[in-house]
Amino acid sequence: MRAISLKVPQQLDDKITALARRSRSNRSAVMREALEAFTASRSAKLSVTAAAGDLVGSLKGPEDLSTSASRMADYGK
Repeated sequence: MRAISLKVPQQLDDKITALARRSRSNRSAVMREALEAFTASRSAKLSVTAAAGDLVGSLKGPEDLSTSASRMADYGK
């Protein structure tokens, strides 16, 4: 394995150390597992709809203008 160096705030270091103790593992294993999960979630291919799914319907605006007879009156002329 390749070694890397990483600086973290003391509070995060304490959390990593506590998690390693609870899981009877070491800090390196905890960090590897966290990085694997993070990179897997970021590299998943999402459709545009899935990526913006929580935004759909969240904004107020005009209805579909193509169904408005007054807006379509001059269409094609």
